Amino acid sequence: MKFIKYLFVSLFLAAGMNANAQATYTAADGTEYQFKKHAFLNIEGGAQHTLGEAKFGDLISPNVQLGLGYQFNPWFAARIQANGWQSKGGFNTDINTVYKYKYVAPGLDFMFNLSNLFCGWNPKRVFNLTAFLGGGANFGFDNDEAVALYQQHVPFRYLWEDNQILPFGRGGLEASFRLSDAVRFVIEANANITTDKYNSKKADNPDWYFNALAGFRINLGKSYTKVEPVVVPEPEPEPVKVVEEKPVVKPEPKPVKVEPMRRDVFFTINSTKVVEKEEAKVRDIVDYLNKYPKAKVSVTGYADAGTGNDRINDRLAAGRADIVAKLLTEKYNIPADRIMKDSKGSRVQPFAENDLNRVTICIAE
Repeated sequence: MKFIKYLFVSLFLAAGMNANAQATYTAADGTEYQFKKHAFLNIEGGAQHTLGEAKFGDLISPNVQLGLGYQFNPWFAARIQANGWQSKGGFNTDINTVYKYKYVAPGLDFMFNLSNLFCGWNPKRVFNLTAFLGGGANFGFDNDEAVALYQQHVPFRYLWEDNQILPFGRGGLEASFRLSDAVRFVIEANANITTDKYNSKKADNPDWYFNALAGFRINLGKSYTKVEPVVVPEPEPEPVKVVEEKPVVKPEPKPVKVEPMRRDVFFTINSTKVVEKEEAKVRDIVDYLNKYPKAKVSVTGYADAGTGNDRINDRLAAGRADIVAKLLTEKYNIPADRIMKDSKGSRVQPFAENDLNRVTICIAE
């Protein structure tokens, strides 16, 4: 029980740290995928092994499982499932005796997608690993073979004749493989524990049965929304004002006033990557600094207030300023003492349109 408690605590602590980042995925081409809550259906079949006093192969039975669930976020889901068909028991008297009985066990599972929880959500990931814990009620029936053995003096201490209802708990792992956006192939293994009365024998310990299943998970609705990358128009350069020289008694040449240059380097949501189109603006700043050796540049990072929180947005804004400064120093050989770096998070919004505030503003003068 301590292990289960620690598992729950660890999962929820990790979820609290990653929940914001996990709901959005940005592909290499800038396309953004946003997680969408959805229902799903599980259809599986396989085999069951029950613990008993017989050979392993003699205690294998067919098994099926149906489940209807709901994915609340990228890492947590719950499903109502019904597992059943047949179980077997073994009784070691003077000879090995094997008997079978039927059951159906509806229950509720809480499912934790470990791949999304610890590696971040990716709707195109091929393989996902999910752990689950749950429980419910086991309805046993058709125990005629055990009844017949009892009439032949096999000493069943917990014999049930018509039917019985017992509580059960279970846990397991599910491995799933992506076939399409709507369908995944799943392989599941689960262990189930119930009371000592399940197999009609008294053993003074709980009874166990184990299921190995394979089948399909079918999403009932879209699991994400797709947002194409926003193309931000490049601002037109400001015209350079030419200051005309006024004649004086002793004409002396006046220095030409050089106007500052501003370039806005835009980013996609939750990203600090400078795409090729935006790097062209960085090269404009480099050309200006090379032309005017005494000029310096201020680099200020921002994040939009419409998404994330202050902690996330402070990190994004600082990262956006850092990456532009790093390009200037490491790729274009601009000395670090000519660069003034700052970040405002999402506390300052230079643009009225929310999406334009994912930006690093560079001013060279």
